[in-house]
Amino acid sequence: MSAPNSSDSIAPPAVHYHRSSSSAATTEQQQQQQQHYSRLCTKADAAILDENNPRIRRDVIRIIAQYLDSQGFTSTKVTLYDEANVKQQRENNYISDVVRLRAAVLDGEWGEVDRICSSAYLKDKKHILYSVYKQQYLELIDDNEAQKAFTTLNKHLKPLEAQQSVHGEFRDLCYLLTTKSIQDAPAFRNWDGIASARERLAEYLQGILEFEIVGRESEQHHQHLRPDRLVTLLRQAVAYQIESCQYHADAVPLVPSLLADYAPVVVPNAEQGSFAGHLGNVKCTAYVGPYAQLMASGSSDNCVRIWDTDSAECLATLRGHTSRIWDICVDRAGAMLFSASGDGTVKMWDIRDLHKPQCLHTIVPSSDDSNGGGGSGGGSGDIYSVSLNPLESHVIIAGYDRKIRLYDRVTGRVVQTFHGHELSVAQAVSNPLGNLVISGSKDQTIRFWDTMSGSCVKSLRSHLGEVTSVATSDSGMLLLSSSKDNSNRLWDLRSLKRLCRYKGHQNTSKNFIRSGFVGDSLIVGGSEDGMVYLWDRESTNIVQRLTGHQGIVYDAKWNPKRGILCSASDDWTLKTWWFNPCVL
Repeated sequence: MSAPNSSDSIAPPAVHYHRSSSSAATTEQQQQQQQHYSRLCTKADAAILDENNPRIRRDVIRIIAQYLDSQGFTSTKVTLYDEANVKQQRENNYISDVVRLRAAVLDGEWGEVDRICSSAYLKDKKHILYSVYKQQYLELIDDNEAQKAFTTLNKHLKPLEAQQSVHGEFRDLCYLLTTKSIQDAPAFRNWDGIASARERLAEYLQGILEFEIVGRESEQHHQHLRPDRLVTLLRQAVAYQIESCQYHADAVPLVPSLLADYAPVVVPNAEQGSFAGHLGNVKCTAYVGPYAQLMASGSSDNCVRIWDTDSAECLATLRGHTSRIWDICVDRAGAMLFSASGDGTVKMWDIRDLHKPQCLHTIVPSSDDSNGGGGSGGGSGDIYSVSLNPLESHVIIAGYDRKIRLYDRVTGRVVQTFHGHELSVAQAVSNPLGNLVISGSKDQTIRFWDTMSGSCVKSLRSHLGEVTSVATSDSGMLLLSSSKDNSNRLWDLRSLKRLCRYKGHQNTSKNFIRSGFVGDSLIVGGSEDGMVYLWDRESTNIVQRLTGHQGIVYDAKWNPKRGILCSASDDWTLKTWWFNPCVL
């Protein structure tokens, strides 16, 4: 089948269009847009804000308390400060512990030192303990108490070897058991006696104490909390999100919720990039990392490829499967990729270093894993679906053998198996709360499974054909299903009532055509006619048909950060789609 390289646009509701700042559709301007996006999207991680920093945590408490007070939640504010003062008391106890520890060191009261160290709340406790026990050990060596020194070395210093101040120091501590003088060891040539060493250790502890006190005083006397600080920070965060979007509205938008990052609703209308390199049809695709700088794809050529989203360059090829790749998923950090294959296995790949991606483990579901087996032998046929639960602690696996399995990543075992489908399972996903697994099968049913008991709590039979995919909305309120009856259907997850049906595409043959959500307003899906379809979620009208693929479109996924759609096709390619304001 051949399709023209143009967009068959059906006039969508005007609400879906947000103008880009670009005024032309040249490749150079597309690149400028991507550079603008990359420059603005500073990664929101500990490199710019360490939430565990004590000062930051105290600032957060003060800001929250200020907001509660401004909203009239006085009792809640008092409760917050009461709980915060418990922690303040712990920090006061910490200062007291350091003072007592310093005095005990100066007096050589090692029994008291041990009692303080075993019960005190000390920050960087291991390094403090190492310094204290090192002093105690050196004094025993200086007093020719070799046996006691040997006991201190093995009991106290050996477990803290990683805390040594300089490389080779612990080795020299061991060497002291055989020398005549402490100065014989290279690390301790400057040893000038017990009293001087105690003074230096006391100064070290004093430095810790002064750092705490000075830091606290500076916070208490020099930091003024500006009015409405929480609201100001939230407005700054939303402004950053709006500015960092690829698409800009004509008017400044009013953000309706803080529960998700701002992302304008756009209807892609033009091809942005084409990704060629697979030697077979491309069954599935996934975005890699929180900023979608990379994309992954699985193909019938038995390989998974990882691509640069901007340049369409293939950066890595993951080989190891012996049959086609049916499905892939990636964790939120973009560090681990999971691939499901026709060879009956799921492989777990470490993709943090694309120069040397590694297969860390291969999951082989077996016929006996319903009793908690690890799935190490005895294949179960094609694996059609792989996904992660919301906590990313478990892998959800489903396929030809009609079973859905819950694999624990920590124990390396299948901890739950769901039985009940009469035919193979096309896809299985978790709901956003993680308490249910939702599956779609060739037996034309959608089933809901309790993750704890493993029982089927509800079954829907409404489709007139095999169910090829299931997906939940970000809110967790809606379910979208695709079927070989030429329809995608939307369900209310609370009442399990069918809300509407989306038609116009083709899905009848022996293919897994999948659909998904585009924000809160649109539905996207593949089709056997080689086009990507977009529907208005509420009206069910087709708002866009994207043409360009030369074969069946199996999968299409939206990324709100980039404002792009990625489609996987039988023509051996991936394509990305964007909104070009110059295309009418």
